[in-house]
Amino acid sequence: MNILILGSGGREHAIAWQLKRSESANNLWCAPGNAGTAAITSNVNIDPLDFGAIKNFIQDTGIDLIIVGPEAPLAAGIADYLDGTCLVFGPQSAGAKIESSKLFAKQFMQRNGISTAEFALFDDYGKARRFLKENSGSWVIKADGLAAGKGVFVTNST
Repeated sequence: MNILILGSGGREHAIAWQLKRSESANNLWCAPGNAGTAAITSNVNIDPLDFGAIKNFIQDTGIDLIIVGPEAPLAAGIADYLDGTCLVFGPQSAGAKIESSKLFAKQFMQRNGISTAEFALFDDYGKARRFLKENSGSWVIKADGLAAGKGVFVTNST
């Protein structure tokens, strides 16, 4: 099986390392990859959000399976775009929305009776600030959308 791993982080390195041990993986590529993946796969200089270049590479090299590591290409619809091109390990954009939109996830949980912390939605800085002043305690503030693990702030109780 010819496999393309999309991404450049430690997650993709771990996936590549494990797949390299499999007899089913004939050829492994990682796009764009990193120094760790370069030691065990062939890195390809393709941006994970350049869907056209990814599709061309898949067709040119006979990729059977693409494993999408990062959330951004999934949220942007890479699985939808590649549908029918090869097997795609990763959800289509509608399924990725639960990860890519904090608001969607919270509303989904609330709508379906899934336990989740209390939340409030603000699109106005002044209103959010007033809410924090009027409601003591620590609050977690998150922006909607992907933030590469850096979009969370915890307030203090004062």
